[in-house]
Order: sequence, then structure tokens, then C-alpha cells
Amino acid sequence: MILFIRQILFNIAFYGMTAVCCIILTPLTLLPRKQFVIFLTLYFKLVHILEKYVLGLDFIVRGAENIPKDGAFLVASKHYSAYETMKMHVLFYDPAIIMKRELKFIPLWGLLASKAEMIFIDRGSRDVALNSIIAGAKRIKEQGRPLMIFPQGTRVSIEDTPENKPYKGGIIRMYEATNIPILPLALNSGLFWKKKAFFKYPGKVIFEFLPPIPPGLEASEALDRIKNSIEDASNRLVKEELEARKCHG
Repeated sequence: MILFIRQILFNIAFYGMTAVCCIILTPLTLLPRKQFVIFLTLYFKLVHILEKYVLGLDFIVRGAENIPKDGAFLVASKHYSAYETMKMHVLFYDPAIIMKRELKFIPLWGLLASKAEMIFIDRGSRDVALNSIIAGAKRIKEQGRPLMIFPQGTRVSIEDTPENKPYKGGIIRMYEATNIPILPLALNSGLFWKKKAFFKYPGKVIFEFLPPIPPGLEASEALDRIKNSIEDASNRLVKEELEARKCHG
């Protein structure tokens, strides 16, 4: 019963705060982009505070030593829900995230994402989508920002595998066009915040940054390394959490 109350309170607070922040942030889009990003980042940090103290959901980071110290790089991440998308703004300063074009037209939110210079792609046209992400990746490289992409192209569940949710070649096109390293990111957030789920659960999400994939590899080798490293580590993190629950349950 207590968990149910915390879940309801969190959702009320989360969606309410998001609506208020969208209204407050809208006039701030008149600021220079770098100044606007400071206020946008504050919103994501407030979301983390709500998660931690209302819902009881927090996160830890492993493998931080693998994060490139300077310059642009690609972050290739498992994608279970909106949770990890929001946390990129806490883990990195001013990240650019590949998003489906439809999100650009959400009232207010789409304006904020556009001001932050996210990369929107039209998934209805493969050629248009590839051209968009390549052009966007080159621009982000010049800005020296981390660029995040979900290689499977959509949210997945814990049960999904690369066989039914395959890793797509978009990240390789960006990798080849920009000649920057890829930072694989494994996580287990799908056990706490599932895709399209109203109820979220307390616990501790693990973000694990894996050894970077250097630029210059053959496309097939690079994609295999991305897939194998993310899948192996994410499955290990999920198993670790499930075994811990058994021990405490």
C-alpha cells in the first residue's frame, strides 16, 4: 500500500512539475542556447530529486573512467524507457539525443528540445533519416558535445533480444561520418521504469559505461562490438538485480 501511494504521488509530482517547467522554460528559449541549457539541466536534476525522495529510485554509475575526457563522442545505449533519456542530462553536460521527429511537435516540449538542438529524424523515410542523423552528427561533433543514440531504434523490454529488436546501422553511418569513438552504455532501468508503464518502482538503476570503441573500425566489426558489449553487460546487470531481489525477498 505504501509503495502504491508513493507511485501515485510521484506521478502527480512528475507530470505536474514537467508541465510547470515547460511553461517556465518556454520564454527562456529567447536566451542564448548555452544559457538555456543550464535551466533545462536543472529540470532534469529536479526530476532525479523527485525520483530519489518520493519514489525511492536512484542510480549509480560504473565505468566512469571509460568516458572520454574531451571532444565529441557517440553514446550507444540500451533503451528501456524515458528514464535513461532524462538521465543523460544528469550524466553529461549538454548532450544531443537522437529522437523521432514526432516528438518535435509536442506542444512546448518540442520547442524546448529544438532549442537544446536535439536531432530529430523522420523514421518513415530511411534515406531522409540517415541524411538527418549524419548531418546532425557532424554538427554536434563541431560543438564538441556527447551525442546519444539508441542503436535498436526504439524502446525495448527486458525480454527483447537483438533477434526481435535488431541493432540498426544508423549509428555506424554516424561513426563513419564523424570519425569519433563510440561509448557503449549498459543499464538495467527496464526493471524499474518500463516502457509505456504508468507505475515506476523504487530501487537503484545501474549505468555501466563500457570501454570505448575507437574510430576507424570496419562497419561490421564496430556494430558487432556495440551489440555484444551492450547486450552482455545489460543482461548481466539485469541478472544481478534479480538475484539481489531473491536474496532480499
